[in-house]
Amino acid sequence: MAKNKKIRTKIMLIFAAIVLLQAFLFMPVPYYLEMPGSAESISDYIKIDGKKDKQKGKYMLVYVSICQASPASFLASFFMPFTDRLSKSELLGDSNAKEYDMVQQYYMDDAVNEAQYVALKKAGKQVSRKYVGMYVMSVAKNSNFKNKLQIGDVVTAIDGKHYNSSQEFIKLISKYRSGKEITVTYLHNGKPKQAKGQTIMLDSVHRAGIGITLADRTEVSSPIKVYADMEGIGGPSAGLMMTLAIYQQVTGLNLRQGQKIAGTGTMNSDGSVGDIGGIDKKVVSSSKAGAKIFFAPNNPVSKAEKEYDKNAKTNYQEAVAAAKKIKTKMKIVPVRTFDDAVRYLEKNKIN
Repeated sequence: MAKNKKIRTKIMLIFAAIVLLQAFLFMPVPYYLEMPGSAESISDYIKIDGKKDKQKGKYMLVYVSICQASPASFLASFFMPFTDRLSKSELLGDSNAKEYDMVQQYYMDDAVNEAQYVALKKAGKQVSRKYVGMYVMSVAKNSNFKNKLQIGDVVTAIDGKHYNSSQEFIKLISKYRSGKEITVTYLHNGKPKQAKGQTIMLDSVHRAGIGITLADRTEVSSPIKVYADMEGIGGPSAGLMMTLAIYQQVTGLNLRQGQKIAGTGTMNSDGSVGDIGGIDKKVVSSSKAGAKIFFAPNNPVSKAEKEYDKNAKTNYQEAVAAAKKIKTKMKIVPVRTFDDAVRYLEKNKIN
């Protein structure tokens, strides 16, 4: 009996050890790890008039990998270069994982729109851009429209009035008093709906609002059909590289000269390139993928950013620092506009 009891105790201890080991290795903790992801050919994702880009070389879409940490991976991350730890609130805010993914998908859809518009316009092709409405990015907990509007809905009118941008809406509604009843017209899964609620005082900006975060939703039309299958890849940072890929294919120019070219930066409708996060990780991924050059946004650090962080750097400076750290031969090229990137490719031979 005593022998059987010892055996049972030993088995229970082994089982407990296995459970604890599994928890250490796999149990999720409220932290996420941001690390270098992958650099892939944009031609794998984009077709123009049903055709892929067949010219030699690649424009590369570079993304950062984000995964939820376990106790083991969280501890290991302190010894992993170019890996940052983000709390759940830092990454998701008040959203859940599904809502976060929806917002990231909006950013990617918008990036494709802007890339298509700028590339076709610069190529002298027929293209138009139409404002559709305001995409709902988040709904505050104290908003009267909580559980009425959802992330992904598109606001088309307030009290029957249509706006030409989310900024125009914010400017006008800020003149309302707190507690004013309004009617919001919106699209939910493409179907028109309405919701009533009251304005609230937004403590963060000391003005009235309805407690939702908005972004402009646009549609681009052209006889040239650009199809982008970006499912599973979110965010706006591929804007510049998608614009270059579309531009080269529709013009037939051989800007990349058969080489692998990477980079990052959002694309605005005026052709300007916007800053992004995690550029150090994208430099690492691009270098590993064999890119010859890497385009990096080089916009001045704002006064507000300097006040928050006196050591704040431009995207380009961050990219250069990362390149030096990994001792890559890949050239880091600063850009502020799409035209900057095109001019560089036209004037410089890539070896």
